[in-house]
Amino acid sequence: MRKIGIPEVEDIARGAALLGAGGGGDPYIGRLVAIGAIKECGPVTLLDPEEVPDDAFIVPFAMMGAPTVLCEKMVGGDEYKALFEIVANHTGKKVFATMPMEAGGLNSLFPVAAAARLGLPLIDCDSMGRAFPELQMATFTIGGISASPIALADEKGNTVIFDTITNKWSEELARAVTMSCGGSVAVTLYNVTGKQIKDYGVKGIVTRSQQLGAAMRNVKNVTDKTPEESFLEFSEGIKLFKGKIVDVLRETRGAFNFGKVVVEGIGECKGHSAFVEFQNENLSATVDGEIVATTPDLITLVDTETFNPVPTDALKYGKRVMIVGLKCFDMWRTPKGLELVGPRYFGIDTDYEPIETRSKGGWK
Repeated sequence: MRKIGIPEVEDIARGAALLGAGGGGDPYIGRLVAIGAIKECGPVTLLDPEEVPDDAFIVPFAMMGAPTVLCEKMVGGDEYKALFEIVANHTGKKVFATMPMEAGGLNSLFPVAAAARLGLPLIDCDSMGRAFPELQMATFTIGGISASPIALADEKGNTVIFDTITNKWSEELARAVTMSCGGSVAVTLYNVTGKQIKDYGVKGIVTRSQQLGAAMRNVKNVTDKTPEESFLEFSEGIKLFKGKIVDVLRETRGAFNFGKVVVEGIGECKGHSAFVEFQNENLSATVDGEIVATTPDLITLVDTETFNPVPTDALKYGKRVMIVGLKCFDMWRTPKGLELVGPRYFGIDTDYEPIETRSKGGWK
């Protein structure tokens, strides 16, 4: 048990954006929302999953929709209370705590704001260890846990709650509501017990995000290695490519951001080219025509000077980036995990191969 205040939020925002694999929203916006809540309501208590009673009722909180829309619409402020009251009334259970559904610049920090404003603890756990674009893409689905009842609220005061026959149906119906509400909504789903998060959650994700963020903040203070070497060491990342963005193709479709970013090599990568395709999150990286990384492993673009992550909605011509690969949570590499989030689910014509072997150790 420990407290999350404003200094911790600053680091969590930076580190969670790295784990968001290009998605999960703008860390600047997420940081502002969390800091505002903490200033008004005080620090948030962070609990280790092992500190949570097995029968505790936990309600995860997230924002759903296209990241570009999320940054424009924001959250109205009343959604937290409305959603948690709806869930408590629907289930007849008292909410013990909340938690993030995924890692990302918005979706790691809005639960901090929800916890602060509702006076609830936050659990150091999520259900992805990164960000994914669809609701059924959670480790809880692998564990046979239902996403229902799923509750949604928009900034205008509209709310809805429903039960579905599968988690894929939760995604279909929630996506339809999201589109009707303008492309983004607040959502609670996968209401779980303390036992379930211990069995199927990705533990320590908030702490890991904070540690990564602190290391990125201090990356240029390391004296025995270059900032790039330091970044790759503490992030356990694999350098896939480095270059300048020369083209960005992006469209918002079905409350998702779809697109492709093309990168022309600089430095040791000069004379080579790469591209990354995304659906909210980065899905595959290709260098000189050869796929070097795919989902469910993490593909993240970071600024070559600051090593701050660059979300898909912030990609722009001329920016110099390093394409970095990170290993995913082990559960995603199982047959059930790959069925949910492997490359073929997203229409990528290749079988999954772990990044550490597919990338041949990264760019040398």
